[in-house]
Amino acid sequence: MAASAAAAGAAAIAQAIKASGAIVRVSPEDFQTLLSRVESPLVVHAEGGFLSLSYRYLFSHKGLAFFTKSPTPLQLPARAETVRAIKIWIPG
Repeated sequence: MAASAAAAGAAAIAQAIKASGAIVRVSPEDFQTLLSRVESPLVVHAEGGFLSLSYRYLFSHKGLAFFTKSPTPLQLPARAETVRAIKIWIPG
């Protein structure tokens, strides 16, 4: 029974990845470096966490979605458009 539940969970994650496209998880420092290369990035951000608060960020560049999670808020470029999300969920 546990094996079938694990298989179902893996299948759900695989389907979510297919639906959302490629998501690249990077460090907060690399995320900010990538943001600095984009003229007017659109950044989605949310606060979350189970035991401790974390800040999650997502933006798209050249067909890839870049995601990072940080224990402290990131300094976003002034030219960035931001969208506050209730939650950012990344498969896997």
